[in-house]
Amino acid sequence: MEALDLARWQFGVTTVYHFIFVPLTIGLAPLVAIMQTIWVRTGNEAWLRLTKFFGKLMLINFAIGVATGIVQEFQFGMNWSEYSRFVGDVFGAPLAMEALAAFFVESTFLGLWIFGWDKLPKKIHLACIWAVAIATNLSAFFILAANSWMQHPVGTIFNTETGRAEMNDIVAVLTNNTLLAAFPHTITAAFLTAGTFVAGIAAWWMVRLVRRGEAEKARTVYRPAVMLGVWTMLISGIGLGITGHAQAQLMFEQQPTKMAAAEALCVTEEGAAFSLFAVGDLSNDCEGVTHYIQIPGLLSFLANNDFNSTLEGVDDLQARYEEQFGEGVNYIPDLTVTYWSFRLMIGLAAGSAALALAALWFTRKGRVSDNPWLARIALIAIPTPFLASAFGWIFTEMGRQPWVVYPNPTGVDGVWLLTQRGVSEVVSPTTVIISMAAFTLLYGALMVVWFKLMKRYAVEGVADTEKDVSPDNPDNHPDNDPDAADRPLSFAY
Repeated sequence: MEALDLARWQFGVTTVYHFIFVPLTIGLAPLVAIMQTIWVRTGNEAWLRLTKFFGKLMLINFAIGVATGIVQEFQFGMNWSEYSRFVGDVFGAPLAMEALAAFFVESTFLGLWIFGWDKLPKKIHLACIWAVAIATNLSAFFILAANSWMQHPVGTIFNTETGRAEMNDIVAVLTNNTLLAAFPHTITAAFLTAGTFVAGIAAWWMVRLVRRGEAEKARTVYRPAVMLGVWTMLISGIGLGITGHAQAQLMFEQQPTKMAAAEALCVTEEGAAFSLFAVGDLSNDCEGVTHYIQIPGLLSFLANNDFNSTLEGVDDLQARYEEQFGEGVNYIPDLTVTYWSFRLMIGLAAGSAALALAALWFTRKGRVSDNPWLARIALIAIPTPFLASAFGWIFTEMGRQPWVVYPNPTGVDGVWLLTQRGVSEVVSPTTVIISMAAFTLLYGALMVVWFKLMKRYAVEGVADTEKDVSPDNPDNHPDNDPDAADRPLSFAY
């Protein structure tokens, strides 16, 4: 294999692995903040216990996510140094903003939240977790700003003297219509992931407690968490459908090759259908491919709300791109990966839908349930939005190929880059494969640690009691605890 193939594999492995943790962190931080807000406003100890429980799981996920994300940025300067030379003036700006304006805020206030339970007043401490939640989502915005620019470059000129893309309008980069479509879709997917995670664990525990005769604890502690997760799933699921449709329509305009490949649409059609699955050799000439269970006109509707509109097939798109950018390059992404990742992204969301419907049914009219099917559905559903998000990311990135910076069809002359031209000219295949093997082994070990920690604390469940240790509590007044002021900060978990 050449360095290009290995570098793509390495970045694919590290990105997909890192993205396992990202949606849960983005979505769970606001849900933990909501739990703590309910406790502060109502004084209900059950919500304090839920805050500590899901806060612990959030911290484990956050730590592994940070560790796996750092590696990606090193690859830009090593395996993809030619890419970095070409786009560094643009791509580096939102990444710097993410570090300075988002991640530093996120990590600082997370530290205050962890260590400040017995030092900060309740409302100040609550503000810390909200700062974390906002900064986490702001971090996603800046990362997506960088990625959206790669999908649809704006606010940039091509410097013919240096041969580099140079940013001339940061506002255009941060208001890119691709970003404004991708951000809400990513955030709603993150909330769906977090809602499924909260509802799944809480539903499993509710069933378990009712079956062993502790229905009151199930009713007062876990059922409210199930409801919070279910309503989060329902609201985010609707938002996910709306934002996904809007983003797909924009992709039909900006990256027609990606959306044609998503249906393996090889010839231009009027009223193009959407198939549930296809059988045959999904090579880029589509010979011998048969589409099954087709919904007439649906692909055309997804493109522009018209069941009878005409969509270009990959054969015509290939010819058009050859005329525009030159022959000798296959401008169509891998049909197998693009076709199936698009369907898995959509289909796996059914796990969350099944859990939401089952939980609403079994907990109707204030009930708590001991039905083992609810517990089974809860456990099966938890990984499905993680996988859906991963396949969505694979579809987004693989569907852009062979471009690492996709040409803007409405302008920005010269600002595009083929993936094969972005790889380093000096990093050898041996170097890449050694580092890829090391990262894969390290990430495999981290995955085992993450799973064991998450399983261990999830199985332990919510603590039986949690004391309000904040300075607002009269029991913690210095007169009752003379050593409180001198007590050092301590890790709350």
